[in-house]
Amino acid sequence: MSGWLAIAGLGPGDAALVTPEVGAALAEATDVVGYVPYVARVAPRAGLTLHASDNRVELDRAALALRMAAEGRRVVVVSSGDPGVFAMASAVFEALEAGPSPWRALDIRVLPGITAMLAASARAGAPLGHDFCAINLSDNLKPWTLIEKRVRLAAEADFAMAFYNPRSRARPEGFARILALLLECCGPARPILFARAVSTPEEALCSMPLGEARAEMADMRTMVILGSSTTRTIARAGQPILYTPRFVAAGA
Repeated sequence: MSGWLAIAGLGPGDAALVTPEVGAALAEATDVVGYVPYVARVAPRAGLTLHASDNRVELDRAALALRMAAEGRRVVVVSSGDPGVFAMASAVFEALEAGPSPWRALDIRVLPGITAMLAASARAGAPLGHDFCAINLSDNLKPWTLIEKRVRLAAEADFAMAFYNPRSRARPEGFARILALLLECCGPARPILFARAVSTPEEALCSMPLGEARAEMADMRTMVILGSSTTRTIARAGQPILYTPRFVAAGA
């Protein structure tokens, strides 16, 4: 088959953070498939067809991309950040596994991108400098009880935590419950970062002790990072630096 499928991460927002590998795939593509705001980040050109679709239809767009690649087209499925982190790579492979067997012979590549989690951490310093975990707070595809269980266990294990999709208009109460849980498990002094729209003109960073955090400080464009018990704050003019040391004392 002459067609191929690339599952690409467009990074957190700034075009300068799109990798050369992803840029090269987009330059060769005949079709780009993705969620409306992500497809809008791809410049139109002759010979390129943009297929934008709404949220929550990931499997439909994955199947469309696989069908077009099987027809010999050069297809790029775009996600923000990295396509393998709460994004389209898993959806494509779910559709591949459930689809016709000839699809498995396709040339399929996953092209990594800079995640919102890593971009936010870099802006703040290095709060993910030691062991950490990432948790998606959306309960669209998993039960809320599982989210709370994972947050509680991550707090017990003393991970730094990066939270995706913290608060939407459809579920504004969930993040307030998570903050209350974290306060119970970690105490009020733990540093927390709210990093909104990192690398875009709307970028805004704010860090504070956990006890001062409020649910309304986050929305769906916000990456929330909670430090571990060892995460430190370096005060200075402007935004303080947050970092988690590379070591943990024996017996901690």
